[in-house]
Amino acid sequence: MNEAFYVYILATRKDGPIYIGITGNLHRRIFEHKTHAIRGFTARYNVDRLVYFETFDTPDAAIAREKQLKKWHRAWKIALIERENPEWRDLAEEFIP
Repeated sequence: MNEAFYVYILATRKDGPIYIGITGNLHRRIFEHKTHAIRGFTARYNVDRLVYFETFDTPDAAIAREKQLKKWHRAWKIALIERENPEWRDLAEEFIP
């Protein structure tokens, strides 16, 4: 069984805070963000809308991409999100009941 690794972007809205994370279990991690199970930035600012994610075969590739995205200017991150998700809809609604 191939294990997948994910780099994901959460937001509240287009002009709100953006959070970039990495996980080996996207479903569980998004659930944790939505329920504020882990204290921190996303819980404090209610950043829980999954607006973008990428899938990788290795943790090293995912970590490298996460580091790359975190260095990007905000405008570049917004453009990346809007290229795949122009309405900024919550992609988690497609797989989390």
